[in-house]
Amino acid sequence: MEIKFECNETSVHFEQCLQQMQHIHEQLIQGTGSGNEYLGWMDLPANSSEIISDINQTAAALQRRCDVFVVIGIGGSYLGAKAVIEALSNHFNQIREDRQSPLIIYAGNNLSEDYIADLLHVLDKKDYCLAVISKSGTTTEPAIAFRILREHIQAKYGQEAKERIIAITDKSKGALKSLADSLGYKTFIVPDNVGGRFSVLTPVGLLPIAVAGFDISKLMNGALAMRDQLLRACNDNPAWQYAAMRNALLQNGKAIEMLVSYEPRLTCFSEWWKQLFGESEGKDGKGIFPVSAIYTTDLHSLGQYVQEGVRHLFETVIHVESSASSVAIPYDNDDKDGLNYLCNKSISTINHKAEEGTRLAHINGDVPQITITIDAINEETIGGLIYFFEFSCALSGYLLGVNPFNQPGVEAYKQNMFHLLGRNLI
Repeated sequence: MEIKFECNETSVHFEQCLQQMQHIHEQLIQGTGSGNEYLGWMDLPANSSEIISDINQTAAALQRRCDVFVVIGIGGSYLGAKAVIEALSNHFNQIREDRQSPLIIYAGNNLSEDYIADLLHVLDKKDYCLAVISKSGTTTEPAIAFRILREHIQAKYGQEAKERIIAITDKSKGALKSLADSLGYKTFIVPDNVGGRFSVLTPVGLLPIAVAGFDISKLMNGALAMRDQLLRACNDNPAWQYAAMRNALLQNGKAIEMLVSYEPRLTCFSEWWKQLFGESEGKDGKGIFPVSAIYTTDLHSLGQYVQEGVRHLFETVIHVESSASSVAIPYDNDDKDGLNYLCNKSISTINHKAEEGTRLAHINGDVPQITITIDAINEETIGGLIYFFEFSCALSGYLLGVNPFNQPGVEAYKQNMFHLLGRNLI
């Protein structure tokens, strides 16, 4: 993976931030920084062979049993899996008649009554299994969804229901662990030393990805190759450069980072990235606000603002070198749409030229760009991107002066909600 910088005006700040990276890197590797009890994600790619075998066996059994697989979870308990699955899937997977693996759908990530009612209506007519993902089992949104879906699946399948439910939870404690043990559900463990937004390379993400039919060994190999690259302490380390550049841009007044891709299949990957950086850095009155866009689509809605609006943002672009398919523009004798000048050019060629033109326009408009280049979208490159952003996020949080592994602020809305609903808290 290659990182390019188009940010010459921040060179002084960048060099200052880069000089701090040796110390920041040592903090992370040696586990001496804040939140060091949650560094288990760092070694996941190197210690995955046993769990991958178990997950693949379970996924194969689930694939034989169901047409639809429901993932119940919120935040990091579903975003990582959804990011990978949507990145690797056919764009129109939901209506493909030749789909070889169960369709993955999601529940417990909102409190919409219509959503759950629509889901129940669909599941009435589908053969399905589910995974419920929660360390505690008491997080409101997934707990509500699981209670409702547990009743539904038990009514539909009777004693067989327990074979259709997988619990991914704490190894020894919590309401979900207790329930899973008492009812005989197959369980996988959420490691104590891995926080939710860093959990995609644990069973939290790997089981749904495997059920969807993708090669989780290749995903982990991509992450392992990136880990080997990023553990080296040097100024050429791309995670050092990315963390240093985004903090340098913040010092230069660029407080909003827009993750941009020109591939729609990376839409949900951007959602995962937003949680990773937003929840890791947004505390103590600090942080870069993460947003995302899919170009060229969003150039027709946000492009004007990006080009000429308030100069407080920068773009990080995930550039994909090659597509899996090739579709060329055909010749038309009438040429009434004026497109014959593009005759025989592939859509990817046109997309790349649109990307190049946009980059030049935005840089000229004082929107700095960081470009992250991958060869193609596949298991290895997505695994590498996941590990790259996780490692970079940890470095960037330490450079910013915050604990990147906690999220105390998310409790505020919950306390208000519980009070308004009449729940007594001790």
